[in-house]
Amino acid sequence: MAHCTTADPLPVRPVRGDVALSWRESRRMAFKTKQDQVADIIRARIISEAYPRGTKLKQSDIAKELGVSITPVREALHMLGAEGFVQAISHKGLIVPLVQTDTARETYELRVMLERDLTARALDRLDDETLAALRESQRVIAALAAGGGRLASRTENYRFHFRLYELADRPQTLQFVRVLWARYPFVTQERGGARLKNIDEHECFLRLAEAGDKAGAVEAMVAHIQSGWTDLLASGVV
Repeated sequence: MAHCTTADPLPVRPVRGDVALSWRESRRMAFKTKQDQVADIIRARIISEAYPRGTKLKQSDIAKELGVSITPVREALHMLGAEGFVQAISHKGLIVPLVQTDTARETYELRVMLERDLTARALDRLDDETLAALRESQRVIAALAAGGGRLASRTENYRFHFRLYELADRPQTLQFVRVLWARYPFVTQERGGARLKNIDEHECFLRLAEAGDKAGAVEAMVAHIQSGWTDLLASGVV
């Protein structure tokens, strides 16, 4: 296990409950096109369950909500279909697919392997700007947790991880990890003390990264993923 010094209380400033769900307020990652940005917002909403599993997605509704044309929404949904975030059903259209719990262990084991690699490579390229962005993301997660912003907190958690993973500059691995997140049941992420534990684990990772302890930070990230899996097993969902 990674060892961290006891964290000082995080400064918590008010954050709007929908901050991580807003098109204009979303913290942009390395987007190349409007299609990529729309896809990222939809991914985040599926992971956060702002779009619950089984929800039917209508292109026109999403386009209107985001203030964009149908074209980038259609292209984004096509991309997300290939990743497994959405599914085309005959006579029903596009839906958010249900999680297949029978493959959850394999998904988890692949996540550990690939996210360990992305984290290690990202830490080799970690700069002050990205570290500051991760720190701000951590502050937002803590503020949302204090204010009960469950959906927005989940979304910001997604952005925290992928903001880091993008730094690895491994686009194919990043794509595979997105597919795994689409299939992973994040149902225990906000239950009981899981929300505060998630914040503490992020804090442990950040402190080790700031101290230049790459090996410890990688171990902390892996322990974070393993902790979520342990909670999932304890929940009886898988």
